[in-house]
Amino acid sequence: MRANSSERGFTMAELVMVIVIMGVLAVVALPRIQASMGFDDEAWRQDVATALRHAHHTAVAARRLVCANVATGSVTLSIAGANPASSCSASIPGYNGNAAFASSSKAPATTSATLYFQPSGRVTSDGAGSTAADFTITISSQPSTTVSVTGETGHVE
Repeated sequence: MRANSSERGFTMAELVMVIVIMGVLAVVALPRIQASMGFDDEAWRQDVATALRHAHHTAVAARRLVCANVATGSVTLSIAGANPASSCSASIPGYNGNAAFASSSKAPATTSATLYFQPSGRVTSDGAGSTAADFTITISSQPSTTVSVTGETGHVE
């Protein structure tokens, strides 16, 4: 009887080597994949902070009320047609010409909020601007991915 002619398969040594190689690849590749997911969170945090800084600077420079609507995946800005105003009527297009100033299909869950940037530089919770309010926008579940806005000064951090 011939042992090698009809039987095919992998030897035990070959199977062990494949398992070892897969283990090494998992140890090397898994941290890189997790790190790239963290880059998405940080990139979105930077986009939100940039949009809010732009809203603050636009409100002060144009001496108009600027409304910033922050949601998961997009930040839209709009500006009042006249001063004084309690609502915004005209949208401010983003750098790419779209309605959203910042947008991302990979954006992590984000605390939704509408911020009103007054011409004086203050940030309020209503368009009338009666009370300055501090805001914290949480991006993802990590504490390092938050955007803070100081109501009295409009500082975005």
